[in-house]
Formats: sequence, structure tokens, C-alpha cells
Amino acid sequence: MRKILLILILPIQLVFGQNETSLDSCYNWARHNYPNLKKSGSWSNITSLNKENLKTNYYPKVTLSGQASYQSDVIEVDIPMPGVTNPTVPKDQYKIYADLRQTIWDGGISEASLQLEEALLKSNLSELEVELYQLNEQVAQTFFTALIVKEQLNVLTEQKKVLAEKLKLVESAIKNGVLEKSSGLVIKAEILNIEQRELGLDAVRNATYKMLSILTGKPDLQNTKLIYNKPQANFTEIINRPEIQFFNSKTDELEMSKNVLSKTRNPKFFGFGQAGYGKPGLNVLNESFDTYLLIGAGISWNAFDWKNTTRKKQIIEYNQEIIQFQKETFTQNIQLLLAQQKEQILKIEKMLDKDHEMVSLRTEITKAAASKLENEVITASDYIQEMQNETIAKLSYELHKIQLSNAKEKYNIISGRE
Repeated sequence: MRKILLILILPIQLVFGQNETSLDSCYNWARHNYPNLKKSGSWSNITSLNKENLKTNYYPKVTLSGQASYQSDVIEVDIPMPGVTNPTVPKDQYKIYADLRQTIWDGGISEASLQLEEALLKSNLSELEVELYQLNEQVAQTFFTALIVKEQLNVLTEQKKVLAEKLKLVESAIKNGVLEKSSGLVIKAEILNIEQRELGLDAVRNATYKMLSILTGKPDLQNTKLIYNKPQANFTEIINRPEIQFFNSKTDELEMSKNVLSKTRNPKFFGFGQAGYGKPGLNVLNESFDTYLLIGAGISWNAFDWKNTTRKKQIIEYNQEIIQFQKETFTQNIQLLLAQQKEQILKIEKMLDKDHEMVSLRTEITKAAASKLENEVITASDYIQEMQNETIAKLSYELHKIQLSNAKEKYNIISGRE
């Protein structure tokens, strides 16, 4: 029996669980729905292909060639010797051959280039993380706007209920000749005024949910309850933004480029060979077709480049300095934003304390006004004025509560704290 109950209750729990949407879920959905995220796969594939190409630098290079030629003059041996026929070099020559070149050591360029490819991939992925992180701020702003609109609608709905109940009492009093008909009209007018405000807020809510659905790729968010259960802002000067990692990866990328430049000055060792068939072969005095083979080893070294490499390395070092300056400037700007956001949080917290007191006072004043209205001490217009003041106080309170959550979340986003 217990198993049956669990089976029946579980789907209900799943349904209710699915009707709640957290900010963290929106962050995660927006990230995976972001079209540029697919670039990471393309970059990884490009890096893999480039690394495969670099590995072929140590593979033997084979070139097939063919040649036919005729020359107007050749070397002649014009030394008369009794009984000896002087050899001649043919004026028409033919050959087909294969050239082989095998790198023995390329000065470390291939290995350094592989490291550079890894640094380039890391730099590109870090840049994408910066872009994705900036998406969080847009998601959070839309999310909290939806929450604010929702709370405002809740306050207006409650006020409309109170007015509807009060209208019943007033209409009863009008029938009994205790109150004038205008008292009921004033309350009806205020109900219409609230309904107009609800229509405006509904439009904003629909637009906000549509934006959130586009960002997250979830079309049914309007049927869910948005909840915010993130931890409170922890005031800290530690900055963990992806931009910092991006600056570091760009510096590493330039360092790898400088390493590749250094390797270009190293000597290169290689083996070579040529195998072919032609007329003549290696023996130019042989007038018949023959096979031939030539093998050897060599070294190449650019001993003097007139400090060209040195100047290129200095340019890279200056670019590294520029990135460091950008990193320091970014860190300073983030620290300024954190200081401003901290003051904003403290200000809203103080305002909330005042809002709480104001709501309590306005609620008591409205209750007193309702009693006076029933006893004909004040008019319906006077009561509506007090009701509006209470509504404004409650709206301000709900607005500041969500603004405080928004401010704390923004502080976390600015600092880079998850």
C-alpha cells in the first residue's frame, strides 16, 4: 500500500517541482541556448587539425618529377688517343625521379607550435567564457524584472479584493439610505484604476517572460513560478571574473609565440635522397638509360637575421605589457563597481527598514479610515486616498525587497562569485 501511495504522489511532486524556475536554472539554460557556444566545438576541431598538420613536419616529404631537355652544346673530350674513342655527352637528356627529404630536427619549431596551438585554443575558449558570463547579467536583469512585476500584481490584486469587499458594504449602506450613491462610484472608479494598472503590468510581464524564454530557449516559462534562493552577497575584494583568465591566456599565447620565434633561430638537420631513371644517369658520359640513387644529410642555419627575430620578440613583449595594463585597468574598474554596489545594497537595506515601518503605519491608517467610512465620518474619496497611500507603501516595500536581491546578485556577478 505504501508503495502504491509513493507511486501516486511522485508524479504530483514532479509536477510541482517543474512549476518552479530558479535563477541558476535560467543561467544554465541560457548558456546552453547561446548560439556562440557552438564555436567551442569548431575551435577544438580547428586545433586538432592544426596539430595533426604540425605532426607531419617529421614525416618524409616525397616529390615526383620528370624532365626532358635538349641542349645546344655539351662537354666534349677532344684529346686524341690511339685506339681510344672519346666519350661524348648526349645533347638530349631524359629523367624521371623522386626527391626525398626527411627532417631530423627542425630546431624545436614543431613542438613549440603545438604548444602555441593549445594556447590559442585556451585563449579562444576564455574569450567565449567572457561572452557567456556577460549573458548572466542580461538574464538576471530580465529575471528580477519579472519578479518585480509579479509582486506588484500581487499587491494590486490584494488591494482590489479589499476594495471589492468594501464596495459590498458601501452598496448595502447606500440601499439603506445611510451613504450616498457617489461613495460606491468612487470605489468602483478606484477598482477600474487598479485594473488599468494591472493591464499595463500584464503587458510588461508578458514581454519579460518572452525575453526570458528567448534567452533560455524554454517557451513555457510563463507557466512557472520564478524563485530566487541564491546565497547572500559576501562582500569581498577577491575578483574571479573570466576576463582575468582571458588576459592570462592571451599573455600565455604571446609567450608561446615568442617561443616559436626563438626556435626559428636554431639550426635544422635533415636527410635527403633522390632516386630516378634517366639518360644519362649519374654518369653523364653514359649515353644509355640508367637508374641512379643519391642520398645524404644536411644542415641549415640562418646565422644572421640582422636582429629581425629580436625585434619581433620585443614587439610581443610590448603587447604583453599592454595586456597587463588592460588587466590592471579592468581590475580597478571592477573594484570601483563593487564599492558602488556595496553602498547600493546598504542603502536598499536601510530603505527596507523604513518601508516596513511605513507599511505598518499605512495599514493601520487605512483600517481606521475604513471604520470612519462605515460611520460616515469621512467620504469614500478620503478612504480611497488612504488606500492608495497604503498601496504605494506596499508596492515600494515589495519593489525594494526584490531590488535588494537583484543588487546582491549583481554584486556576485560583478565579483565573479558563483
